[in-house]
Amino acid sequence: MNTSDTLAVAAHLHVLLRRKTGRVTDTEWMACNAEYARAIVRFACEQAQERDLPELAEWAQRLERAWPQPLGAASAPGAARASTGHAAPAPPDLPRYVGGIR
Repeated sequence: MNTSDTLAVAAHLHVLLRRKTGRVTDTEWMACNAEYARAIVRFACEQAQERDLPELAEWAQRLERAWPQPLGAASAPGAARASTGHAAPAPPDLPRYVGGIR
């Protein structure tokens, strides 16, 4: 999906989280930062199970699919080296989410 599609999915998930759980999220950050998106997907899935909200789980999965790289796979520092024998290139200098979900 392209960036606008990812942003649209993030916006829909934001609205659902706000209405169903009272959680306020940052839509733009969710669409551009994998670490934050991963945390939101995890939170949404937990809330979907606890509160029996299948629509919330569905939109969390859509956000996960909207990302070019899988969100579920956390990149370990040596993972790329172990699989290919070469060191992975350094990630680009992107803004980093500092904080947690309250």
